[in-house]
Amino acid sequence: IRKACHYVVNLRYFELCILLVIAASSIALAAEDPVSTNSEWNKVLRYFDYVFTGVFTFEMIIKMIDQGLILHDGSYFRDLWNILDFIVVVGALIAFALTCVCEEHDGLWLADSVILEHIVDMGAWLTNCVGVCRNNKGRDIKTIKSLRVLRVLRPLKTIKRLPKLKAVFDCVVNSLKNVFNILIVYKLFMFIFAVIAVQLFKGKFFYCTDGSKDTQKECQGFYIDHEKDKKEVKKREWKRHDFHYDNIIWALLTLFTVSTGEGWPQVLQHSVDVTEEDRGPSRGNRMEMSIFYVVYFVVFPFFFVNIFVLQRLISCLPFSVFLPLFLLVFKFQRACIDFAISAKPLTRYMPQNRQTFQYRLWHFVVSPSFEYTVLAMIALNTVVLMMKYYSAPATYDTVLKHLNTAFTVLFSLECVLKILAFGFINYFRDTWNIFDFITVLGSITEIVVDRLLFRAARLIKLLRQGYTIRILLWTFVQSFKALPYVCLLIAMLFFIYAIIGMQVSKFSFQIWLKVFGNIKLSHTSHINQHNNFKTFFGALMLLFRSATGESWQEIMLSCLGGQDCEPDPSIEQSPDSNEDCGTDFAYFYFVSFIFFSSFLMLNLFVAVIMDNFEYLTRDSSILGPHHLDEFVRIWGEYDRAACGRLHYKDMYKVVRTISPPLGFGKNCPYRVACKRLVLMNMPVDEEMSVHFTSTLMALIRTALEIKIARGGEDRGQMDIELQKEISVIWPHLSQKTLDLLVPINKASDMTVGKIYAAMMIMDYYKQSKAKKLRQQLEEQKHAPMFQRMDASSLPQDILTNAKALPFLSPSAGSAL
Repeated sequence: IRKACHYVVNLRYFELCILLVIAASSIALAAEDPVSTNSEWNKVLRYFDYVFTGVFTFEMIIKMIDQGLILHDGSYFRDLWNILDFIVVVGALIAFALTCVCEEHDGLWLADSVILEHIVDMGAWLTNCVGVCRNNKGRDIKTIKSLRVLRVLRPLKTIKRLPKLKAVFDCVVNSLKNVFNILIVYKLFMFIFAVIAVQLFKGKFFYCTDGSKDTQKECQGFYIDHEKDKKEVKKREWKRHDFHYDNIIWALLTLFTVSTGEGWPQVLQHSVDVTEEDRGPSRGNRMEMSIFYVVYFVVFPFFFVNIFVLQRLISCLPFSVFLPLFLLVFKFQRACIDFAISAKPLTRYMPQNRQTFQYRLWHFVVSPSFEYTVLAMIALNTVVLMMKYYSAPATYDTVLKHLNTAFTVLFSLECVLKILAFGFINYFRDTWNIFDFITVLGSITEIVVDRLLFRAARLIKLLRQGYTIRILLWTFVQSFKALPYVCLLIAMLFFIYAIIGMQVSKFSFQIWLKVFGNIKLSHTSHINQHNNFKTFFGALMLLFRSATGESWQEIMLSCLGGQDCEPDPSIEQSPDSNEDCGTDFAYFYFVSFIFFSSFLMLNLFVAVIMDNFEYLTRDSSILGPHHLDEFVRIWGEYDRAACGRLHYKDMYKVVRTISPPLGFGKNCPYRVACKRLVLMNMPVDEEMSVHFTSTLMALIRTALEIKIARGGEDRGQMDIELQKEISVIWPHLSQKTLDLLVPINKASDMTVGKIYAAMMIMDYYKQSKAKKLRQQLEEQKHAPMFQRMDASSLPQDILTNAKALPFLSPSAGSAL
């Protein structure tokens, strides 16, 4: 049996099926009606819930059999996620059991429950349930829903099944661990401010509805309200403001609300109007009290909240901008290699036959002059669009309309020329071409309906011009790629709180259930037609509004106990029934939601964006993935056929065109460039060309010092080690791709390193030969034509064989 369970658990599509069931269960949970609890729709969903619970129970049982219970490592109950699954499943099973017991005993006499009184603990509990079911027909489902609310945890089962989502979740958990000390300091300072606030404002936030009365004793009788269009007689009431400082708990809640930036102007106004305890306010009586809030805002919203963000940046980004340089380089190594794996040559869709009209047309539309002309037209069209204004003369509007029509014709002509040059199918393979085509169609439509919406979209084409703008655009795209799992985790948080908001109740066997989804709508309350928990989507919008900080504290106050209830059409109610809805659980519900959504979850967006934009605060000499797109673009200018290969001389031009840190740059000395090319050492084929991927990877390796052989190190061994490391990190890569990324060159293979090493040797030889020649010429230039030689410097054999010259006689001398 255990082998069979192990086989089922490890089936290829087992986890996928469980994920689909979790998704279906979540949809069914969101579709329930919180008001009409016994409606036919809810009954159908209840049957589906039986099926979902059965599937999760089956999963739990076979995993228990496969993994064991608790006694050994890797057993079922030694995994926290399995414990969560167990709690959710058991909670659902108990809720179903109680539902069945209540339905079977509905309408029985009280004596039927006496038999159960002798059953210890659980029997007494079931007896109480039976009594509830008997005396309150139809209310049992509402009571049991307080236990079935555990079903909202089902979406969390997906976290362990999606590795990237689990990484984001672990980031949040780790950030909670790391900010615990900061949270202690945060609460300590808030407690200090709360104590000070209690001393300053306790008992001073009372007021009379009649502003002319200052004490509770005077606030009696009736008064005439003149604030509305017509006079109205109202009863005087002595009230206290919703947020006050009468005790430490309320002081902490008020200060937390102020720290979120919501409702603090009203609290500040009430604070500067205070007089004495148990007396009404006097406008502007204590203006110096505003200093308290200035100091509080500096300490909390401006200081501590940003510390939370900083700590989450350090916790959530394993290689963030705050890490040492060597760790940052390692992070960039992985990111750059990942880019090189997926990078492909820029396809220009060049026609094969260069003698055709299509090739000449293609050469025209891809030329820089054509691109610059189109950009100039976009700029001029933008100027024309900016010239439109309200109440302009008819002639002026007509001229602008004709100019816009002319630009639309020109852009349409550009679109037609590119379709003819690239071919219809190839044209739509490029994202920018699709964007241009949609813009042209929209512009043609606008000529008919007289709108200027699509024409302004052409400005987006300007974003791809300029090196810095392209890097920013690339970074935005990378940020959006990293956000889906963060958004999914935030969506789970919203889902759980929305379902709880629709179904949460005070768990009691007395029949008074206070449910957010059952609160009666009122235009005078913040729970109204546009803001309520009646439906799942309505609850999501309410929570989204609260997460943005828009009057969340007013919504919380509108969900407290004592609210009117919406009648349940599926239950017969007595005319004298007087129930109230809402619950004081709203304090914990909304405060915890604001803390998790605003202070934790939403700041993950900041962490992701900061991670992708960290090159703005780092040394620009460190190669990052944002530099690599320039290689693809410049390679495409030389490899217009997008075959992925270039002659090694053209490759040299490419790397000289690309700026550092990836390329060499135009000012790079020739010898320095040759030395780096020797280190790159890409293989060269019979046509003396190099591959796109090999060249890009070689540039990355030399720029980031990834397994580069120097001195007497074995280059081949280091290449083999790098291949193994890449195959471990990216296990799905084929051997062909690995050989392109890290070629293993044989001694007989021709490589770029050998070519440029030979060129350097030849260059050194020529320079050495030229230097010797210059030295010889220099020596000959300074040497005399006749040189006196000393006899001692002559060889010995010459001196031995030499004959002595006869001395001249005096007569000979006189004769001369």
